[in-house]
Amino acid sequence: MAKATKATILLVDDEASILETLSGILEDEGHQVITASSGERALAKYSEASPDIVLLDVWMPGMDGIETLKALKKKNNDVCVIMISGHSNIDTAVHAIKLGAYDFLEKPLSLDKVLILTRRAVEKQILEKENLALKSSISEQWQIIGENHKMIELKDKISKAAVSQGRVLIFGESGSGKELVARALHEGSSRRNNNFIEVNCAAIPNELIESELFGHEKGSFTGAFESKRGKFELAHEGTLFLDEIGDMSLVTQAKVLRIIETQEFQKVGGSKNIKVDVRIIAATNKEIEEEIQKGNFREDLYFRLNVIPIQVPPLRERKSDIPLLVEHFLVNFSRQYGQKKKSVSRTTLRTLMEYEWPGNVREL
Repeated sequence: MAKATKATILLVDDEASILETLSGILEDEGHQVITASSGERALAKYSEASPDIVLLDVWMPGMDGIETLKALKKKNNDVCVIMISGHSNIDTAVHAIKLGAYDFLEKPLSLDKVLILTRRAVEKQILEKENLALKSSISEQWQIIGENHKMIELKDKISKAAVSQGRVLIFGESGSGKELVARALHEGSSRRNNNFIEVNCAAIPNELIESELFGHEKGSFTGAFESKRGKFELAHEGTLFLDEIGDMSLVTQAKVLRIIETQEFQKVGGSKNIKVDVRIIAATNKEIEEEIQKGNFREDLYFRLNVIPIQVPPLRERKSDIPLLVEHFLVNFSRQYGQKKKSVSRTTLRTLMEYEWPGNVREL
């Protein structure tokens, strides 16, 4: 059996023979082992060493396993605890699981079960750390930079809109950060662990947009050599970001409206209705009300999308944020390319502040 990833493990049991046996088994696996013969000592050792996993006996004199578990959870609610119980204490072990223990081992201890359960616990800890690192990376990547009063108002709107399930329509010039706002809305929502699917409606030809959005069946048109899932289906239980929706054709607008109303659609060339649960966030750099007057955009779709309107200010209206943005980009690029962070002179910064930035943050 291959050795597990190394971890620091705290063993807590009032029986010296159990501590000795388990220590030997786990040290042979490459783990660092710390022992404690009571609940009180376990709490002190936990504070000193911050172990990855705790193996904790249910029945001990003085502070028993349940009390110790509760105290450990107060120190760190995410602590991974495996309870050790005798056959007569199974109900207590099950109670411990309800209190947040990871699992339990039953005495007399099985070598294989100890190793298997410990490995699973270590793998769980590794995955949780990786997920935290990933979430931190995502949060940093989609961070909204700015302390200008307009940006403070924007962040407040994003925070309130993120926890809602309502559709959002983001208005703003090209390069102002509409995608960043959409990402922040998704990351702050209950759908954050599901897909964020983006469609740039301006970049896809009209003859292909429906296939992109709804998918198609094999043979439904020339070149459809296999069945394909569309963006709506891929975004099920997540978020669909329709960027530059003002460029969408009236025919496609009608189909998107139907999906909003019925929560179902058919693939191109298909006859089966596919149910979807999707939160739609749309964005545009156009004046949609003017497009409605020109007959280029459906008014009913506009009302459906514009449940929560968010306006992203252009960079020229928040020039006080330029130094913050410059510093943010310099730090990110230095990390990305593994180089020492560069600095910008006062003269250069003054020039940047005087420029009007027609391309907004993207241009910067």
